[in-house]
Amino acid sequence: MEKEPTFKEAIEELEKITDSLESGELELEQSLALFERGVELIKYCQDKLDGAQAKVELLVDSLEGEIQSAGLAEEPDATSD
Repeated sequence: MEKEPTFKEAIEELEKITDSLESGELELEQSLALFERGVELIKYCQDKLDGAQAKVELLVDSLEGEIQSAGLAEEPDATSD
């Protein structure tokens, strides 16, 4: 099983993929495989950024006195009105 890349490693791999695709020297199959990997990396990076943004928002809220004890993955309880 492959280890999960760091955010920085994922970005670096995306840059290499972009350079390869822009070179125009790849066969169609190679281009499609690299494009598919690029899409996977973009989704991975977006998930990491979303998680970081949620954490920053929680920290900012706690500085403003609105301390949240809920985990990042939990959704508000709709029945507690």
